[in-house]
Amino acid sequence: MSLADLRKDYSLAGLVEKDLARDPFRQFEKWFQEAEAAKLPEPNAMTLATAARDGRPGARTVLLKGVDGRGFVFYTNYESRKGRDLEANARAALVFPWIPLERQVIVEGPVTRVAREESEAYFHSRPRLSQLAAWAAPQSTIIAGREMLEDNMKALEKKYAGREVPLPPHWGGFRLSPETVEFWQGRRSRLHDRLRYRREKDGWIVERLAP
Repeated sequence: MSLADLRKDYSLAGLVEKDLARDPFRQFEKWFQEAEAAKLPEPNAMTLATAARDGRPGARTVLLKGVDGRGFVFYTNYESRKGRDLEANARAALVFPWIPLERQVIVEGPVTRVAREESEAYFHSRPRLSQLAAWAAPQSTIIAGREMLEDNMKALEKKYAGREVPLPPHWGGFRLSPETVEFWQGRRSRLHDRLRYRREKDGWIVERLAP
């Protein structure tokens, strides 16, 4: 099959200024709820794009674990590649690709670590094996084989048997505080709707971008 055979037109919906919520967080909640109602697999999956100090880009899929007026939160190993990128260059972009709805949301802005207490609360809400895995896997480093990970897990299960698994010092959350949030809705003839909220001193302004 050629790529030409995969071309399609977009016709599910449109997006006009009068239909937007007052701020991007309310608009995101509305679209997120519609993604959940459509039973999309893991609607909180998002591409996280970072750049190292030297400008080398990196991208991977992570899961959104919280959103409010302060920003979008995800958790990771601070010593992973993305963690190191964000320590060196504390800006990032998020993309939510809700393809069956012909939509995407793009979020850009500075990133900071969440409070340790917040990371602690989330960490202990995770399944116990996921907590142990945060200790077992030296994320983004080269390892000899899967056996190392399995051996680490067995040792940790024994070490913390009958005890609470502590939050690793190298693990926690990041919060992206958006400066811009773009809502993209596919339209016919590639004349897509792109409405972007941009943060100003007095609040948010909405701008329409050419597709």
